[in-house]
Amino acid sequence: MTQLRPFRFGVQARSARDRTAWTELARRTEAGGYSVLTMPEHPNDQFAAVPGLMSAADATTTLRLGQLVLTNDFKHPVVLAKELATLDVLSEGRLEIGLGAGHVREEYDQVGMPFDDRRTRVDRLFESITVIRGLMAEESLTFHGKHYTIEGLDGFPKPVQARPPLLVGGGGRRILSFAARHADIVGVNGTTGLGSQSPDWTDTTQSTPPGGHELIGTMTAEAVDAKVALIREVAGDRFTDLELNIRAYMTNVVDDIADGIDTMSRRLHVSESFLKTSPFALIGPPSKLIEDLLSYRERWGISYVVVSADDLDTFAPVVAKLA
Repeated sequence: MTQLRPFRFGVQARSARDRTAWTELARRTEAGGYSVLTMPEHPNDQFAAVPGLMSAADATTTLRLGQLVLTNDFKHPVVLAKELATLDVLSEGRLEIGLGAGHVREEYDQVGMPFDDRRTRVDRLFESITVIRGLMAEESLTFHGKHYTIEGLDGFPKPVQARPPLLVGGGGRRILSFAARHADIVGVNGTTGLGSQSPDWTDTTQSTPPGGHELIGTMTAEAVDAKVALIREVAGDRFTDLELNIRAYMTNVVDDIADGIDTMSRRLHVSESFLKTSPFALIGPPSKLIEDLLSYRERWGISYVVVSADDLDTFAPVVAKLA
């Protein structure tokens, strides 16, 4: 029988009204028993991830610093490797790297970048990871790829951690297969369509799920069965070394389960049956959420769960019990 990994939990945050509020959020996250503060990367209404996480590091002592996720195309991997390694040094080894290929066409349009086809963007991500890993290694790097060329560059600084944990997430077969072979943490997600908005249901102004119901169909319990089976098959013997992550987009800690599900169902225009069974939805009192997460770990091996900053306090009793 495969030994189950211990749980750990993270909080995903975008910004705060000022420095005091941001550092207070970081301290509350650490005090609440969460392991990680993570940030996304979008060109609109959020702090920049690397300086934001560095500020959080200065305000805490053990809180780890992750990204869900950095968009590969927005920075050259040489620049990103230096920023991330510096963050690891200045935080005394608390960095966790999270990278994605980018999939929101509107964001590329906003910054005037070409939105290449999915295969090209994913190819570029794979090369970028090779470059970043290479620059963080002890020796200098020479790399000749289709998208990046590096000639004898010795990355500086070197991170405190010999190998900062790497999270690669997605829902498609190709990126999950790569993550199974090369990542330390696999983020199990829905399968986003070309140019579709990433699922961020913390925005209560949205009346329909970003990406539409095609995306919802890739976030059911049965879809997660298939994704984890693929990861297990491709990873082989290294599957036991992988940490499986999920971003609980639809979290609602309430005593009345039926009312909580009904409210979420009407707001997002998704079925109640989906909300009752999808691991991306955690709805109900802490006692039920604890049972749900134990069953998800047993069924899929998911042990690293990230919730929104809005749910930090209400979800804390679950963290206290399971972390």
